[in-house]
Amino acid sequence: MPEEGKTSPAQSPAASPPAAETLLSIDEFKRLALRVGVITEAQDHPNADRLFVLKVDIGDGTPRQVVAGIKGAYQAAELVGKRVVVVANLKPATIRGVESQGMVLASQDASQLSLLILERPIQAGSPVK
Repeated sequence: MPEEGKTSPAQSPAASPPAAETLLSIDEFKRLALRVGVITEAQDHPNADRLFVLKVDIGDGTPRQVVAGIKGAYQAAELVGKRVVVVANLKPATIRGVESQGMVLASQDASQLSLLILERPIQAGSPVK
């Protein structure tokens, strides 16, 4: 039996099918610009303990600045060179005073967080399908 406040895998939201009104059409999904990004720099966010400010090469000539809430799971030095999945067509957002120009994708369960990292050296900017 799971601890109070925690769900077992059978009870997790991912285990039940999504409600019909939350399902996306393939055309809606295609609106997302998911791209391979290579993290070229990672620094502590100047105004937040749990955030990094990343520079991510997504193949368009100028690295994107992305604020990511992954500091508790990673050290800055280990992020440099990782190939990640980036949502490249989000509107820029200011997060604790720093502009973020995309989002790196990650998954989290009750005990850990993990970036979605490519297993092969796919070129920066390649589309994720």
